[in-house]
Amino acid sequence: QVQVADTGGGSVEPGGSLRLSCAASGFTKWCSDLSWYRQAPGKEREFVSRIDSADRKTYADSVKGRFTISQENANAKNMLYLEMKSLKPEDTAMYYCRVDDYCGRDRGAYWGQGTLVSVSS
Repeated sequence: QVQVADTGGGSVEPGGSLRLSCAASGFTKWCSDLSWYRQAPGKEREFVSRIDSADRKTYADSVKGRFTISQENANAKNMLYLEMKSLKPEDTAMYYCRVDDYCGRDRGAYWGQGTLVSVSS
């Protein structure tokens, strides 16, 4: 059973930093992508960053140079992180961790419950 839980959101001033964490388990690591998405109030959910099964990283243009995605494996759980720096008010959104398992028994897309990031002065 795939489980995804994201944490780490909060309120910061413009220019501040936050680190989001996502604990994911039950997926097939060698054929899965791990991603961060976000959804601002009144807007559609959008892609932020992805790390694929070959450890390649991609970023939305709006966050390049400010956000860093990383992962680490600990026992049966995989931790996904999103280090966010130089935050802007337009980064305010609910952030979601997503696991795309392409070949496991429970293949499919799995979302965390979301964690709120608010950037304001």
